[in-house]
Amino acid sequence: MLGNFSYCNPTKLYFGEDALENLIVELAKYGNNVALVYGSGSIKKNGIYDEIMDILKSAGKTVSEIAGVMPNPTVHKLYEGVEIARTHKVDFILAVGGGSVVDYAKALSVSIHCEEDPWEKYYARFEEPVCEIVPVGVVLTMVGTGSEMNTGAVITYPEKKLKIGHVFTDERIMPKFSILNPRYTMSLPKNQMIAGIYDIFNHICEQYFSGEDDNTSDYISEGLIKSVIHSSRIAIKDKNDYEARSNLMWSATWALNTLVSRGKSTDWMVHMIGQSVGACSNATHGMTLSAVSLPYYKMIMPYGVRKFARFAVNVWDISPDGKNEEELAKEGLSAMEAWMKELGLAMKLSEIGVTMEMIDDIVNGTLIMEGGYKVLSKEDVRKVLMQSM
Repeated sequence: MLGNFSYCNPTKLYFGEDALENLIVELAKYGNNVALVYGSGSIKKNGIYDEIMDILKSAGKTVSEIAGVMPNPTVHKLYEGVEIARTHKVDFILAVGGGSVVDYAKALSVSIHCEEDPWEKYYARFEEPVCEIVPVGVVLTMVGTGSEMNTGAVITYPEKKLKIGHVFTDERIMPKFSILNPRYTMSLPKNQMIAGIYDIFNHICEQYFSGEDDNTSDYISEGLIKSVIHSSRIAIKDKNDYEARSNLMWSATWALNTLVSRGKSTDWMVHMIGQSVGACSNATHGMTLSAVSLPYYKMIMPYGVRKFARFAVNVWDISPDGKNEEELAKEGLSAMEAWMKELGLAMKLSEIGVTMEMIDDIVNGTLIMEGGYKVLSKEDVRKVLMQSM
């Protein structure tokens, strides 16, 4: 392994069918004024809302609700939440939902006491908070983002056609605890499950496809990817298979709690392009990633052919006999494509509502990241998008 690094992850996890029993113990550590943050209301239909409200009442908490957090939470929703939280003097945030709800809760946590416009401070200038941060706890109901164990918070500004993720460096923004019950994920529609699966897979790939040194993080990544592939095939046949869903939930957490990025440069260009697609189309995040992934990886493959060949052998079990690295690399990407189609992922941007008229805005809204095998130009981004149409 090359370079120096530090690693700290203070989020406490409770995993399994009885995980929610620990909520009342955790609530006792925080203030009485709780903001309950959730999405469109599915937690009311499946009973999770009632369970949590009973626990909050048992803990003697005063609860204000911030409902209706959308799949791509907007800055306007953030402003709304800040006003509610300030009015009710919120001193703890409980996020109940998937990655968008958890991202929103973390953005809210650094914005409540911020004296500046949080969009300008955190998403335009990428500054760190200097104000008091309201602690966040999580009850996860959808897997994919890994937001339950990291400091990332993605917010969309629709009028500017920008969707930006800020991965804060301040450890106080990490959720204090996350409750992970795989049963809670089983009521989601199949297409949301599939989108989440690809988000997990791509998080790992963004960290894997960089560097050439013999890195322990890459061996961990290969194991995680193989687990995701195996469990995904079971879950798409039976979405109520507990073992498969629990393995996907656990893989999602470890895919983006920064463990597998240690000692490595990382890429993230698929996410930058995908997020810009989402800002312009409001399409489901995992599907924006799947639609642009193959054209992107085919573009950078010649610059990192050794790792792509390793990916073919170690992840997809392709025999290296009689093949050079380029041939192996191409076979690996073909195997990946076949698996993506098997899941039913979007393979073209046109499938998720992207039109040619959106391309300029998507290009302009794509942040260029370094760390991968090739630093893209804006024209390269355009080529990826055109090949994805």
